[in-house]
Amino acid sequence: MEKARFGHRLVLGGARSGKTRHALALAESTGATRVYIATAEAGDAEMAERIAHHQAERGPGWRTLETPLDLSHAIATTTDADVILVDCLTLWLSNIFFAKRDPVSETEDLVSALQAQPIPCILVSNEIGLGLVPETPLGRRFRDEQGRLNQRIAAAVPHVDFVAAGLALSLKG
Repeated sequence: MEKARFGHRLVLGGARSGKTRHALALAESTGATRVYIATAEAGDAEMAERIAHHQAERGPGWRTLETPLDLSHAIATTTDADVILVDCLTLWLSNIFFAKRDPVSETEDLVSALQAQPIPCILVSNEIGLGLVPETPLGRRFRDEQGRLNQRIAAAVPHVDFVAAGLALSLKG
């Protein structure tokens, strides 16, 4: 696909829905020079294992940027790629919460970086609002901010896909 026709894309889905696999396939069809922006941090052995699994799933041909917080900067300063894949916005938002940063201003910085970036960006995010109402105030605040983040990014990009059971449904574009 050509860069100009591809544009930025948000890929939404639940846990283990196949959203990352879908995003990887899109990115791999876009160009040879691919940048993967990883927002996860290995805080424990299980998370380290998940990260290793994702690295193996990507295979060769990817340059990885470990970016748990400064996502806008990483997107804005990437100039040498055919496509950028961000995995995932939910972990990034969690990192923003733990760092006690303002999610609204961070989201606006992210939207500005996307709008200025001519390289197609694929952003992976969880749709967590389909489940039960969280029990704690922090859980409810996170769920609400995640929903707002997803809405803001979906409004800012030309393409949005929803993935469930490994099947992608185009919501926009």
